[in-house]
This record gives sequence, structure tokens and C-alpha cells, in this order.
Amino acid sequence: MPDTSLLSGLIASRQRGASQKMPLTLRGRVVLPMHGPALDGGWVRIVGSRIIAVGRRRPDGPVIDLGDSILLPGLVNPHCHLEFSSISTPLPPEPPGGLAGWIPAVMQARFAETSNPAAAIAAGLHESAAAGVTLIGEIATAPPTLAYPTHGVPRLRLYRECLGLSSHRGALSLKQLRRSLDRVPPHVSAGISPHAAYSVHAGLARQLLRLAAARHLPVAVHLAESREEHELLAHDTGPFRTLLERLGAWPSPPPRLLSTADWISLGCRAPRAAFIHATHLDEAALARLSRHRDRAAVIVCPRTAALISGQLAPLQALRRAGVRVAIGTDGRGSAPDLSPRHEAAVVVDRGLVSPDEAVAMITTDAAWAIASESTAGQLAAGRRADLAVLRPNSWSADPAADVLCPTTEVVATLRGGRLIHAAAGSPF
Repeated sequence: MPDTSLLSGLIASRQRGASQKMPLTLRGRVVLPMHGPALDGGWVRIVGSRIIAVGRRRPDGPVIDLGDSILLPGLVNPHCHLEFSSISTPLPPEPPGGLAGWIPAVMQARFAETSNPAAAIAAGLHESAAAGVTLIGEIATAPPTLAYPTHGVPRLRLYRECLGLSSHRGALSLKQLRRSLDRVPPHVSAGISPHAAYSVHAGLARQLLRLAAARHLPVAVHLAESREEHELLAHDTGPFRTLLERLGAWPSPPPRLLSTADWISLGCRAPRAAFIHATHLDEAALARLSRHRDRAAVIVCPRTAALISGQLAPLQALRRAGVRVAIGTDGRGSAPDLSPRHEAAVVVDRGLVSPDEAVAMITTDAAWAIASESTAGQLAAGRRADLAVLRPNSWSADPAADVLCPTTEVVATLRGGRLIHAAAGSPF
């Protein structure tokens, strides 16, 4: 059984800023460092905000035994829209269906009179911490200083969103983006998000990607999300054009749009490019992703894909091509919660990946996708002490499967050695 009194005292003193130099050694039934095999009876030693050692069996000095628990890196949610976190249930697509039918519902939610982005963002951050998440790739539509708390929540990679189909709208969006990048707080990592292939004209796309390369910032782009998108890019027709005309966003003459394959090649001029959803990739796009696999990642959101398009990205083809695939949650507008574990369980249940592969897709691969692999996704000496402590209801022979089991509880989440979530009744 955990030594609850000692643990509670140590954690309380660390939360107050005292005893930060006192080593804190946590031991569980299993430690998953994610850069090597599972450690039965493993432990993690923390001093201050850093891990100083990871091992197994008998460490020197006092140990806090967390009993039948799994210790693993804090989960990484590489793609999220926190501004929709106050939505209680996913928004259903309306006619004409698919993505073009879902977007109006999202816009209505964004601009509703009751919308409170700051409250929604705060709620989403706390929900994420309760899900074991310590790092989020957030698509930010608001200025970065507006609504993002700094303490007691997961770390952030803020991708400032930019879009425009007309030259005037694009120039305004680019100006706002530059201003936002100059105001990103020092505790937040920055990124750029050209919104999507159907909402950014070719000239603006090139400007954004040149800016990302010049500032050494990663990019994130919604790409190949639907068949309707492919029809718009190829022929300037279909439900997407109808929607954009209805919204007054389709200029005359029609804008020049980049192909999916060209987005991949241009995006990979940035130090890291994450392509979101990628449900409908053609052979040319797959070939480009493979060619740029040293910089390109695909982020899938399984429950969003099921809601909007009824199918997932071609995971097995992507993995055969050597492309890293990560798993995100998208947002509460298309998913019932913000748990990467629940998203990962979907692809395992469908037999598309193994539990080990799925856990990597919400830790190491997810960190790589948002250019944070040097600081997140692994438990190792010198790394930030970002951990998730899980307690399975029952145990199998595979700890990765136990991580993804729906009855497994997130007991605690630590960011930099400090609690940002503790479950009711936990020793924390």
C-alpha cells in the first residue's frame, strides 16, 4: 500500500515551493519509460522539476511506493481546439453532411452569445490534466495572452491559426498572426497553423510557410479531411464551394488553392509539419509524406473521423511508408472528452495498431509531431518530471493494454514534479 501520509506531506511541501531539492522517488508496479522496455517494480526519481534517474527494483534512499500503479510519461495531446471545451456533446453534422455540414455547427458554437472562450479553455485544460495530459498542441484562434493560464495546467504548444481565401482577408490574417507571434509568453511554445487546404489561398500559404521556416516554428495544417475537400481543390466545385459562397468567403475570381501533395512539400520547409486528420490521402500525397518523413507527421483523431467522415486515415499505409502517426482528441465539438487514451483505444479495438504502438502515439510520437521530442514523451534522466500515474482496475500481461483499458483510472498527473491533478481518494 502507498505510504499516504509521507507522500501527501512531500507533495504538499513541493506545491508550496519548499523541499524542491529533496529527491522524490516514486515506485509503481510498472514503469513505462517509452524509450525501452517496461520496468517491473520500476521507479522514477525527481529533484526539483527534473527526473534524475529511472530504474527498477531497489533504489537508494526513501521511496514512495504507489502500489499497483503504472508510471508513464505525461500524455501528449498533439491536436486540440480548447475553445470548444464547454460543449457537452459532439455537434452532429447537418445537411449536406460530412465536414461541409459540420462546419456551420462549429461556427454557430464559436459565435454564440453564450460563448466564453476563456472559461472553455480553462475547463479544457483542467479536463486534460485529469486525463493524464501534460502537453497540448492547441490551435489558437484568440491572442495567446488572452485566455491561457500559466500554472497548474498542461504545457502548451500554441499554433496560431491563420486563414483567408481572398487577398484582403489573407493580408489581415497574416498581420494578426505576426502580432500574435510577437506576444507569445515565454512559458509557451509557439507554432503556426495555416487552417486548412480549403481555407487558405496559395499565396497566403507560401507566406505562412516561409514565415514558419524563417522563425524555426512548427506548423499544423488540417489536410485531406474529406472527399468534398478533394473536389474543391481539384475542380472548384461541390458542397465546400456552396458552403463558402453561402458564408461570403468565396472570392471572385476564385482563389488558387494548393493540392494536398503541394501542401505537404511546402509545409515540410518548416522544421516540423503536422498534417491533421489526413483521412483521404491519395498516392501522390502518401509519396510526399514518405519523402519528407524526417519532418512530417500525421495526427489522427479517431472519434472525430468517425463522426465526420466515417473512416480513419490509412494508418497502416502511413506506417509502412515510415511516416510517424500521432493521436489527438480534436475538441469537444467532435469528441465526447479530451482523453488521448480513449482515442488510442479506438484504433487498437479496430485492430489497426498494437497497444504498445498506440501508447507511443500519445507519448513519444505525439511529442515528435509537435516538435517537443526533446522535452516530452519519455521518462529519462534530465527530462522534465512530467508524469501520469494510472491505476488499472484489473491487470493483464500487457501494461500498454492496461494503460488503454477504459476502467483504468488516472490517479495523478505531475507537471515538472508538481501536481496538476489528483483523483479523489488518491494518495496524492
